[in-house]
Amino acid sequence: MSPAGKRTDRPSRPAAKIAAPTGAESPWVLLRSATRHPFIFERMVRAADPQARPGDVVNLYDKSGALFGRGFYNPRSRIVVRVLTLDDQPIDETFWTGAIARAIDLRRRLQLDRLTDAYRLIHAEGDGLSGLIAERYADCVVLELFSLGIFQRRAQLISLIRSALGAPWSLDRPDRASAEWRVVVRADPAIERLEGFQTPPEERVLDKPVVIREHGVRYHVDVAAGQKTGFFCDQRDNRLRFAQLARQSDVLDICCYTAGFGLCAKLLGDAKEVTSVDLDEEALAVARQNVNLNNTRINLVHADAFSYLRQMIGNARRFDAVALDPPKLAASRTQLDEALRKYHDLNSLAVQVVNPGGIFLTCSCSGLVSDQQFSQTVQHAARRAGRSLQRFDQSGAAPDHPVMPNCPESAYLKALWFRVL
Repeated sequence: MSPAGKRTDRPSRPAAKIAAPTGAESPWVLLRSATRHPFIFERMVRAADPQARPGDVVNLYDKSGALFGRGFYNPRSRIVVRVLTLDDQPIDETFWTGAIARAIDLRRRLQLDRLTDAYRLIHAEGDGLSGLIAERYADCVVLELFSLGIFQRRAQLISLIRSALGAPWSLDRPDRASAEWRVVVRADPAIERLEGFQTPPEERVLDKPVVIREHGVRYHVDVAAGQKTGFFCDQRDNRLRFAQLARQSDVLDICCYTAGFGLCAKLLGDAKEVTSVDLDEEALAVARQNVNLNNTRINLVHADAFSYLRQMIGNARRFDAVALDPPKLAASRTQLDEALRKYHDLNSLAVQVVNPGGIFLTCSCSGLVSDQQFSQTVQHAARRAGRSLQRFDQSGAAPDHPVMPNCPESAYLKALWFRVL
């Protein structure tokens, strides 16, 4: 995912008046320092071309004056430049066509269509397209934007994505439909304020609901108002594995959102009883639709996770398999310490409701929390609760969320698998 920190809408500091690098093409940005990471922050910029406008593609020059690459410029953003290429390649129609084709080709090679009609088409920095996420949900494509430059070019990108995908189809309609892909454009309001754009309301509505299928389980997806883009494709493989481990178990799905883990446990793992808990009433309403859509029964509980777990501990209620998948707790580095405290407290409570010998899956989708930090936090939480953990695996996002070595934050999802002793 594309991380972004909070910042007030103040004007950026004027860049020092420094002459353009010798032979520089306008618009240009002269760097004070740079790595191969796709994010260039304000402190890394020495000077910027007065001709450069927010959203422009700028030519990047290193401190020696050599061409470094090209990227989107936005002086009001915390990420002043989002690097798109580290060579002399023009950022033109050929660039966008090739980048989108490569991203979609990977998903076809992964043969995701055999399992689902919901998956990530473009994973921002993981596909070399900083500031853009694209998800496929049945006959709908949802774009989530993190960059003014991407926002300004969204019509072009939508056209190229539609062309690369061909005609839409779904697992419920294997005969390829003739209609065009429906498209929804979304952006978090905080990102819009930070980057300086506003998505038109008409671009985030659809004429009819979206229903997808994953491993045979069907889900309604609220692409207009649901969290992120409406569904968590990143947990696809983890949902299936949890269901297999929770066979014939009494299951608790904490921070369930639209009940993905719980439904998989019930339908694919034949769980004896499933309880799914979330504080988001709108998410639970969609979860209830999903339960009815699959003609099954699970217990849906509207409650705060901390309060619910304390109540279960007080009632001496335990479960054979517990999945804990809280929302992103650290959106910026200033929130990191508080996020780690919340992970500690939440996991300390959760391990106490797992039966001895039971399965505990705990997750973090905060990219700023490292694997080591999360693992240590969970271990400390278990010790505090007086429970011993036997870790038997560690996983992450499904393979339609690739990671580039120059942007390890793209590997944001951490999933730790334990037996509780």
